[in-house]
Amino acid sequence: MKQLILFIGLWIGCTTLCAAQTSDSLIAKDLRSHGVTFTNNNAVTLLMSGQEKFDDMFKAIRQARKSIHLEYFNFRNDSIAGLLFHLLEQKVKEGVEVRALFDAFGNASNNRPLKAHHLQKIRESGIEIYKFDPITFPWVNHVFARDHRKIVVIDGRTAYTGGMNVADYYIKGTKVVGEWHDMHCRIEGDVVNQLQAIFLRIWNKVSSQNVHGAQYFRGIHDADYIKGLKQDTCPTAHNKCVGIVNREPRTSNEIIRRFYLSAINRAKDSIKIINPYFTLNHKLMKALRGAAKRGVKVEIMLSTRSDIPLTPDCGFYNAHRLMKAGCHVWMYTAGFHHTKIIMVDGRICTVGSANLNARSLSWDYEENAVILDRCTTQQLDDLFDGEKKDCFYLTEKQWRQWRTPWQRLRGRLSHLLAPFL
Repeated sequence: MKQLILFIGLWIGCTTLCAAQTSDSLIAKDLRSHGVTFTNNNAVTLLMSGQEKFDDMFKAIRQARKSIHLEYFNFRNDSIAGLLFHLLEQKVKEGVEVRALFDAFGNASNNRPLKAHHLQKIRESGIEIYKFDPITFPWVNHVFARDHRKIVVIDGRTAYTGGMNVADYYIKGTKVVGEWHDMHCRIEGDVVNQLQAIFLRIWNKVSSQNVHGAQYFRGIHDADYIKGLKQDTCPTAHNKCVGIVNREPRTSNEIIRRFYLSAINRAKDSIKIINPYFTLNHKLMKALRGAAKRGVKVEIMLSTRSDIPLTPDCGFYNAHRLMKAGCHVWMYTAGFHHTKIIMVDGRICTVGSANLNARSLSWDYEENAVILDRCTTQQLDDLFDGEKKDCFYLTEKQWRQWRTPWQRLRGRLSHLLAPFL
């Protein structure tokens, strides 16, 4: 009898373990079959606010010895960018190579762009800086692909990625939306080499240079001389499995879409999503409905405020439809949540630049770190659960109280434009 009980216990334990391993291992398998490389010697430190990101990154930049590479959608011409470029100028004087890249449309579309005289001054300080896809007559080139990635690589050893550009509103907020919530992460380990390769490929394309060499690819080595940074406190630090999903037009068009579909379709227990531009497409909508239908607890957090018009209406419309399909929708009211994360089954998560809209999934240059690690995923789960205190839970009654008939109609109409938002 004891042997039978022991056998049953072992069988249940093994079955539970196998089931728990299925989602993350199968998602990784899906991505590997489409060219994504995972490495197992990485540390990932989550930077949960603008203040944390800039404090940590500036501290690392101050200790750089060889090279600093930055790729952003935009550098807003404000106090944070001023501090960054001043710091980079000092590093150039120390002999550090500094290369910066930004998207021309991203620059033109923000309310404090870098203008020609700013760029001239930056270049005179020794910093190499280029625009991706400069806007030229007849001014339609940026209707299509834009460089929306956020990558910083220091000495080929330490990298930063996530949802934040360079702007002081990540710390100060704005009058329109109030507090601006977003997050980033710092990565050390072999996956840094992947981020460096992504940067150098686009840099060489835009600058017509040929920057290459082993000196830029040293992610396997710890940057032990860079001290005082926030630490990865997980027991798995420096042993985390991480891969980079990198979307580039005409070469990896579907990779981020494929990741989200695989993550949602493979989920067995739970899905948690925070994303600012929730326009979705038919396949993602169908996948989320299917997950809820098969018993997965699907939780979605969206902001009631936004920095752009129309797109939020479409997102609210989708949220209402998913609520009716059995998903749990939390509406964040304490500012604007620009965070772009998904957590599945407490085992796999992503931090990166991609929104859940047509532009990110079908047009732009995007990049997300996919992290197969319970501890990091739990940290993001805790972030999600902690933010619920600043949300209201969406019900049909709440929906009708919150959205006027005109606003509900506007959501329906904007949904028709989802392929272009």
